[in-house]
Amino acid sequence: MLELKPGMKAVAVGLGKSGLAAVQYLHNLGLKTAASEYKQQITAEEQAVLAECGAAVELGGHTPEFFADADLIVVSPGVPTNLPVLNAARSRGVPVVGELALAAGRISVPVLAVTGSNGKTTVTSLIGQLLRSSGKKTFVGGNIGTPVLDWLREPDDAKAAVLELSSFQLEMAGAFRPNIALLLNLSPDHIDRHGSFENYAEAKRQIFARQGKTDIAILGADDPLVASKPVTTAGAVLYFGTQPDCRAKIEGQQVRIESGFGADGTAEFYDLSATRLSSLVNAYNAAAAILAARAFGCSVEGIKAGLAVYQPPLHRMTPAGEINGVCFINDSKATNIGAVQAALAGFKKDVVLIAGGRNKGGDFGELIPAFQQHVKQLVLIGEAGPDLAVAAEAAGIGHQFAADMADAVCKGLAAAKPGDTVLLAPACASFDMFNNYEHRGHEFMRCAAELAAALR
Repeated sequence: MLELKPGMKAVAVGLGKSGLAAVQYLHNLGLKTAASEYKQQITAEEQAVLAECGAAVELGGHTPEFFADADLIVVSPGVPTNLPVLNAARSRGVPVVGELALAAGRISVPVLAVTGSNGKTTVTSLIGQLLRSSGKKTFVGGNIGTPVLDWLREPDDAKAAVLELSSFQLEMAGAFRPNIALLLNLSPDHIDRHGSFENYAEAKRQIFARQGKTDIAILGADDPLVASKPVTTAGAVLYFGTQPDCRAKIEGQQVRIESGFGADGTAEFYDLSATRLSSLVNAYNAAAAILAARAFGCSVEGIKAGLAVYQPPLHRMTPAGEINGVCFINDSKATNIGAVQAALAGFKKDVVLIAGGRNKGGDFGELIPAFQQHVKQLVLIGEAGPDLAVAAEAAGIGHQFAADMADAVCKGLAAAKPGDTVLLAPACASFDMFNNYEHRGHEFMRCAAELAAALR
């Protein structure tokens, strides 16, 4: 456990939710706090929190002088880890850590941690629902919702913590150790940050690095990039998917849990057909979550009750209405190539795909087979539109460019016929045109609703 003593000086690099949470958490422990932010301005809320903590602040960059007397540096997930001031601090022996390293050893309840390129928000929230439906009060947060340090600062009586974790968080996780850790899948993502797919994948695999003999690792057996390298863990390894050795096996619209959890050792079956998890993508998500919940000790009845009431988060294959027999689906969270491939796998060749945005370093050529199999027309937005157009041409499908989301929705409907689907699955980050993927998804849904109203 990282030593934190009153009177030490801690500098948070980068603000936002996680940076502010670190400042408040360390201030409550009696440390002197400071914050260094690249942006020239911060919000009034951020200013108020920093003032309440008595934190010194520098804006517009990270200067060596500001870090000169730091005893500890806490780096927010979105901040590059190779900044000159951070390298200089490391050379002086100053600990440079992320929020998980601060939390390590300070979480008093079992931790279930979820990572992967796609589906981790759904799986995290679903595990939380399954635990709650089994009578276990649960904190759900991390990379979604409440930062873990905010929860530690104001703990409740939760009996478990379910955390979504990004590669950015895991690469600076220190001694963080989850009791049950899930790696759902791997596809190229955040190459602009990590430099290579290998570095990105290694950051994801850090979720298992500190596990002990009593811990459990859960992996997606059908994902070739997960299966390409054994994970390093001292604990048991369980698999979900369609392979023969999977403990949680997907069989159509049901998940079969092989014997071992129940008192009589018989297999268990969980029907997804009447739930919001009946798609192919969500069958994998459900299998991972059910396996984790059973490994944690949740009852069959509790899990089935949780599956029945679960509502997936917005912007993940969210229905956005129907116009003249054409369905609109919002999958704005599909910000990388693997997510788009997974989304398209649930359709026949009846998709008009709206894609584009800011490329995160992926190779759009990997989408060509999915385009050929499932997509009839591409509507392209944002900076990466021309690069996606190259992939569309290579796939032999038509494409057109749209000026904004309203234009994309109109062109998507014009290219579709009754029975088709207009799918927003961008394969890109949103920051060239929108505040975040949620903003992009809401704009898609708004434009679809306005177009439907205009055509009535």
